[in-house]
Amino acid sequence: MSEGSVQHQQPAVPVLEEQQLDEFLGAVPERGQWRYRPRRVGMVWRSKAFRAGAVITVLALCGLVILALVRQQTGTEGFLVGLGLAVLPVPLLMAAFRWLDRVEPGPWPNLLFAFSWGACAAALVAILANSLATRWIATATADPASADTLGATLVAPVVEESAKAIAILLILLFRRRQFGGIVDGIVIAGFTATGFAFTENILYLGNAFGEDQQLGTTGLASVTAGTFFVRVVMSPFAHPLFTVLSGIGFGIAALGGHRHRVRRVVLPLLGLVLAMGVHALWNGSSAFGPYGFYAVYGAFMMPCFGLVTWLAIWSRRRELRTLSTELPVYAAAGWLTPAEPHALASMRARGMARDMARHWNSHPDRARGMAAAQAVAEYESFATSLAMLRRRARHDGAGPDFALREQELLHHLWQRRDIAGPALTHAAHATGLLHAPRPPAPPPFPRQFPHGGPPQQQLPAPHRHYGGHNPYMNDGGHRNPPA
Repeated sequence: MSEGSVQHQQPAVPVLEEQQLDEFLGAVPERGQWRYRPRRVGMVWRSKAFRAGAVITVLALCGLVILALVRQQTGTEGFLVGLGLAVLPVPLLMAAFRWLDRVEPGPWPNLLFAFSWGACAAALVAILANSLATRWIATATADPASADTLGATLVAPVVEESAKAIAILLILLFRRRQFGGIVDGIVIAGFTATGFAFTENILYLGNAFGEDQQLGTTGLASVTAGTFFVRVVMSPFAHPLFTVLSGIGFGIAALGGHRHRVRRVVLPLLGLVLAMGVHALWNGSSAFGPYGFYAVYGAFMMPCFGLVTWLAIWSRRRELRTLSTELPVYAAAGWLTPAEPHALASMRARGMARDMARHWNSHPDRARGMAAAQAVAEYESFATSLAMLRRRARHDGAGPDFALREQELLHHLWQRRDIAGPALTHAAHATGLLHAPRPPAPPPFPRQFPHGGPPQQQLPAPHRHYGGHNPYMNDGGHRNPPA
């Protein structure tokens, strides 16, 4: 892509020829002072602390209520058994979704909110609404058996998937900057559904244990063992699979930006309807005969799970391709080395760069090596956010705060470039992404890290340049010390 086409088709990159670099970086506020929107004085409910406290309070109250309801239905002993068995798949599911989110990791507060919403708020809504609906159907039809079947097949999917989708909607509305596409939708939906399934499994396993106590059954023939095998071993991904369909709809809508208003409304609704349909098919599989469950599991659920998994991995690779497409313009401006876009677009090279930074700086102080690896990880995260920001601006137009956000990200990259640049460049050569002669490994950095994180480098003197060559970079790809 030529430099002229970049200037006409893409949002302008802060150039080093128009303003002094020290003034550019010095104008960036500290993290605690970042504001992308005007501050509204006197409105308590707009305070971040107030909103965070309100969310925590609501979720805590929902958790206490759901805890009391589940314990009432299962008994104390059944609740403890159900809790111990239901927690087993949770770390595996969370680790799988977190692995998928490695390119641009979402903040843990968002993921913990999604999990808590699913485990507390969505589960509470589902229990109350499903119970009321089942009682109403039983009263209207005078057939309690059919009421349970209709409630599980028609009512539960609508109520549960709607309740879980609210968490995705809330994060999209109030954390829009951290919701960039399909992968984010899948991960948030997965955490929400994992929390919901956790609470639901406590209820089912606790009731199964109580039934075994009444019947006197133990071992593999017990109801608890059968319930555990079906819900935890065979189908731990069932609820995440349903809700991920909603997450995909929200993720595609987020990619569309503000110019595609119809798509922003239709696609989330379509994903939600698909989630309800698949959920209803799963719950109603027992109506297809004694082997209906296994038929639906093998003929539909497993292929659907494979398709969603493929889409998630494809979306992650697409994010990596975005880095190799969007970051070269910053390398041409002198903010990155030419090798860094290639390394940042490879998960293997990114991991190798962190390991190299740790190895180069771990002698004699091991904590110093860990700090260096953390600096490289932060550098990779900021570079990914920069590429995604630029991509959204090219496709949806630069927003009013685009320049400020880009400036802040470049500021953070510049602070960590002495550590991350050589490590990423070396990793790009070591992994075969570049075929030029491999540069030698730099010696350990002599500066000590302050308590707050990586070293704050002395900013170089301003220079007037916007080309592919950086006067602070030698032919080997390493940056010369600033003047």
